[in-house]
Amino acid sequence: MDKVIVVVGPTASGKSSLAIKLAQRLNGEIVSADSMQVYRGMDIGSAKAPENERIVEHWGLDLLEPGEPFSAALFQEYARSAFKDIFNRGKTPILCGGTGFYVRAAIDDYDFPKGDQIGNDVRDKWMDFADKYGAEALWNALAKIDPNSAQLIAVNDIKRIVRAFELLEDGKTYAQQKEALSSIPELIPSIWIGLEVDPQLLKTRINTRVDKMIEFGLVAEVESLLDSGFREAITASQAIGYKEIVAALDGKCSMDDAIEQIKTSTRRYAKRQRTWFRKEKRIHWIDANNPDSDFVEAALKVIAENQ
Repeated sequence: MDKVIVVVGPTASGKSSLAIKLAQRLNGEIVSADSMQVYRGMDIGSAKAPENERIVEHWGLDLLEPGEPFSAALFQEYARSAFKDIFNRGKTPILCGGTGFYVRAAIDDYDFPKGDQIGNDVRDKWMDFADKYGAEALWNALAKIDPNSAQLIAVNDIKRIVRAFELLEDGKTYAQQKEALSSIPELIPSIWIGLEVDPQLLKTRINTRVDKMIEFGLVAEVESLLDSGFREAITASQAIGYKEIVAALDGKCSMDDAIEQIKTSTRRYAKRQRTWFRKEKRIHWIDANNPDSDFVEAALKVIAENQ
């Protein structure tokens, strides 16, 4: 096998289970494409595979302390290094995850501008501005300079607004980057497999998953992260499952309300994932509505037909 196997789909669709089974059948190793699973200690809330279930080698887990900066550009470098190592040992890389931009960054010929790397004065300047004046003021500042890009970004999406400023420093705009992403060619030969689940069924799976996270100790995990000084990291907008529990522990809402908010936020995230992946024409979709059915054989058939 000289291609990377890509396994994608919304949260709670069964990606991780399929990836592990494929790795067993294909002499493979898994490269996780998840922007939250890179952080140590954020295990239950990010649905990270427990160590005792990692029966094949996993890459991309527990790389950083919570709050340390990471980006698609850095993931691209990490993932491609992992692919090379895995191929060199005669094995098959299986890229698995729900962070669509990370997946495309690893596979496609995307040349990240300097602003997407860690540590630059422009990012520091505008993050400080956001801390001082708030997200709306930050968005208004972008709208004055680059109104076309501002219209593509939510007012409260500080991360993307700051990225837009970084791109401007390199002579590009966020709008131009977004348009370019749709036409960037593939660099790493790959076979894409997607798990498709009915939205109503996925809603039920997500609700059940969140209940299990609470049962398995999510609240204690959050308390431990707070005790370790990671409050800022786990209250970030993308830290679904963490920021809601923090709000409950701070007395801003009840724990029951926090749990319901996690379910709502996760369902919204899954909807965004479905929208993202639906635009990806390389994906061979597999019906994953029945958790007892054997997705592995269907996936292996796709792989065999596209080698």
